[in-house]
Amino acid sequence: MFRGFLNNVDKNVIYLGLVSFFTDLASSMVTTLLPIFVVFVLKEGVNKLGVVIAVATFVSYAFRVLFGFLSDKFHTVRPFIVIGYMISAISKPLLFFSDTYFPVVILRGIDRLGKAVRSAPKDSLLSVYVKNGQHGKTFGFYKMMDMAGELSGALVIFLIFNITGRNECIIGTIFGWTALPGVIAVLIAIFLLKDIPKSRNVSKSMLNRRDLLLIPLLLTSFGFIFFMLSDQFFVLRARQLGYRLQTIPLFVILFTLTQTISSYYSGVLCDRVGVKKSLLMSFLFGELSVFSLYIDFPWISFIFLGFFTVLAINTIRSYISKYAISKGLIYGIFYSGIAVSASLGALIIGYIWHLLGFGAVVLFSEIGMLLISFALIVLPLEDGSVI
Repeated sequence: MFRGFLNNVDKNVIYLGLVSFFTDLASSMVTTLLPIFVVFVLKEGVNKLGVVIAVATFVSYAFRVLFGFLSDKFHTVRPFIVIGYMISAISKPLLFFSDTYFPVVILRGIDRLGKAVRSAPKDSLLSVYVKNGQHGKTFGFYKMMDMAGELSGALVIFLIFNITGRNECIIGTIFGWTALPGVIAVLIAIFLLKDIPKSRNVSKSMLNRRDLLLIPLLLTSFGFIFFMLSDQFFVLRARQLGYRLQTIPLFVILFTLTQTISSYYSGVLCDRVGVKKSLLMSFLFGELSVFSLYIDFPWISFIFLGFFTVLAINTIRSYISKYAISKGLIYGIFYSGIAVSASLGALIIGYIWHLLGFGAVVLFSEIGMLLISFALIVLPLEDGSVI
């Protein structure tokens, strides 16, 4: 059964999945603890955490359109992928030296710049190595490996806290340990990953007319992401509800385990039911995740958040893979739009939380997400999806 599962996936996709696994293992060791580190160790406010999230998100996504365009222009992706993973591998361990929130902002920005360099070229590589037109399945497999890495990182933290019995004082040391999985990821990318095949028929058009037909769906997703709470706000809320530091990694484990288990099948679901139905389902999960957090059911909220994240990302990535002509550029536009919407959303949500409390954040988020969901229902799509 497992062999048949892998037969549907190109070996280059498997190698890229392994690179992502080790990188996201390191990333999870950072993002799981970062809200606790900023608010409880560095003694900064939630508004400062909002700044950290906003800057990291903006840098991560805003520059992806540039590197997506460059990868299309030069018809090569491997150099961008290798350099991007190297930047992230170097910057994460340096968080060990942070004593205020400002170095955290800088280092998180550098780390996310690495993600910006590699993301659109990486998705272009996945698109090229799709087998038998199964775009959703290919991206679902890759996302599964991605989430397995995050799950492993959260498990590592959980074991560290429960074996050593240490508290917040060990967080900086954990950041330093992220160097090991980062180096493994870079070595796999350098020695095993292949570039996309060279083509004699490279389009000279920066943006094809067909590509423009994909923009409405992208704008809809940007609107929803603006109102959606970052997973780090979910972690902070769980801590504020009184859960012990040793318990916090369990929430992230649940979040990533949900994505790991459902990722491959969410891609298959998208192939079967179409983009609009698949994306609407993800929006519903997003709305339920915030509501569950509001009524103090964080365990349930992290499960819904996992379903939302994996289904939304796999749906949009496979949609672009199937219909875009200038794939690197369109992936870059998609990620750049996320940069603006998610970073602005994090800033606004952080300040609403700081000034008016969590209840006002939920009201702001839920009303906005419902309006965007209705907009998606009436939206005509390139593939003719209907409800």
